[in-house]
Amino acid sequence: MEQRIGIKDDKLDVADRGIALWRTERPEIDCSGKAITGRVLRLAETFMSAMNANMAQYGIRYSYYAIVGTLRASGKPYRMSPSELQNTLMITSGGLSNLLRKVEALGYIRRLDDPTDGRGVIVELTDSGFALSEEAMVSQAATERRLVGSLDATEQQQLAKLLKRLVLSNQ
Repeated sequence: MEQRIGIKDDKLDVADRGIALWRTERPEIDCSGKAITGRVLRLAETFMSAMNANMAQYGIRYSYYAIVGTLRASGKPYRMSPSELQNTLMITSGGLSNLLRKVEALGYIRRLDDPTDGRGVIVELTDSGFALSEEAMVSQAATERRLVGSLDATEQQQLAKLLKRLVLSNQ
């Protein structure tokens, strides 16, 4: 395919290949958004795979860690409502309920009645969850730094700012 579209292998990534195909077959369609969306989708896959691989050493998936790590990062008493977790983790309420059940079954969190809302619950980190988070947070931060390590500090700040703008404009 690289021969057909005239781009050398060492200069070609997944987005370039897709864009080249579109421009060849449907030149009338503006596919410039693919340069960003294609790369973001590929990076999301790559990043999630790396983070799941990192969390495998603790016997969990990244999504479980996200709950435990978020509760730990919230500070004492390491409690949050499900809606606070949902807003922090960018996950649907149904997806969060399922994750909470699984993480609770592993003994890393417990759900308590919310004293301010008779129908609500509070999610609390257990001692076991705290111990896991202390170790996993260090490893997770190292994995994240490795994943963005091809960019210098200034580039990382610029990209973070641009991605934030895209996230906020698409909420």
